[in-house]
Amino acid sequence: MTDSPARPAPLAAPHLVYDPLAGDGPKDVVVLGSTGSIGTQAIDLVLRNPDRFRVTALSANGGRVALLAEQAHRLRVRTVSVAREDVVPALREALAAAYGPGEPLPEILAGPQAATELAASDCHTVLNGITGSIGLAPTLAALEAGRTLALANKESLIVGGPLVTALAKPGQIIPVDSEHAALFQALAAGTRADVRKLVVTASGGPFRGRSKADLADVTVQDALAHPTWAMGPVITVNSATLVNKGLEVIEAHLLYDIPFDRIEVVVHPQSYVHSMVEFSDGSTIAQATPPDMRGPIAIGLGWPERVPDAAPAFDWSKASTWEFFPLDNDAFPSVNLARHVGELAGTAPAVFNAANEECVEAFLNGALPFNGIMETVTRVVEEHGTPETGTSLTVSDVLEAETWARTRAREITAKTATAEARA
Repeated sequence: MTDSPARPAPLAAPHLVYDPLAGDGPKDVVVLGSTGSIGTQAIDLVLRNPDRFRVTALSANGGRVALLAEQAHRLRVRTVSVAREDVVPALREALAAAYGPGEPLPEILAGPQAATELAASDCHTVLNGITGSIGLAPTLAALEAGRTLALANKESLIVGGPLVTALAKPGQIIPVDSEHAALFQALAAGTRADVRKLVVTASGGPFRGRSKADLADVTVQDALAHPTWAMGPVITVNSATLVNKGLEVIEAHLLYDIPFDRIEVVVHPQSYVHSMVEFSDGSTIAQATPPDMRGPIAIGLGWPERVPDAAPAFDWSKASTWEFFPLDNDAFPSVNLARHVGELAGTAPAVFNAANEECVEAFLNGALPFNGIMETVTRVVEEHGTPETGTSLTVSDVLEAETWARTRAREITAKTATAEARA
């Protein structure tokens, strides 16, 4: 009788710290998505802790060049990049306005591959705060270059799956999502063999407690009114459909190598407990802070050290009530669908994510009702079927599957709109 092979260490392993460039002085950090919510809060954290962190390069899509120029000047970065080449003249003007006479301007990179180039540049840590699956290439570049990856771009892990896990060394990825940063910290309380269950918390979004029928006529304005977090429109709608929670279940499976049937979602409206780990002895370790993304960002950038006063703490002298409710899978079928595509693996998660991005855009533009988002995504996933790529997934496979899913989602959405117009 031979011993069974040992299970690989999880990618995000709190006991294992990937630190090939450890040394004295501040960590050099590249921030991707610097003008977004994660990026701006990360820069705030860096500016308050110049002895710990030094930003060497910034990347943004290009929609807020004035802010990007201001960030570059305050941080004295070497390089800035924008995905949109058409905004380079405006960026040059903004940089000239932000910098004083005689001050050297940073190098400018532009184009779809600019963020990927920065992700492989000379630094200690890459913070990937890009939104959407376009973050996959920078994620792969950072891992291949041997950088520690502070990962806020969950989509790159989800759609990349085996591509990411094949490159990442144990401890090389530090999660920045509040839920996965919470799991990361709670897992440090026991050994891998002791873990019985991961419990991912959800605020429930703006529609907590409503039935599927109640959601038929909700508006874009309703969906964007998140009760706890201030986020961009796509992420906010994903929170309303709970697609974000489905993505987080897949992410938790990939990061911590825990089977899907041992990852549970529970609704916690206050968003104080960010996630929990249940251990084999019946103990549950919960990570709790007031809702503020600077805490998870500090974990991503600073681990294994904690950053003092990174985010507010609770005032335990004041009474508070913390509630937990089971998830209504009928009203919010996205989590179970995410489990399904996660178990299918291959290109199925990429199809799920791409179809959802198209449907969210259609909803925001008034072309699809709220319930139509998940109805359309479900149909696209069903038509895609069981992927055949298995463990041989390639970037081309992912891109091809995404293109198909986006096209098919648009086709279904157009037919739905036409049918409703005729009704």
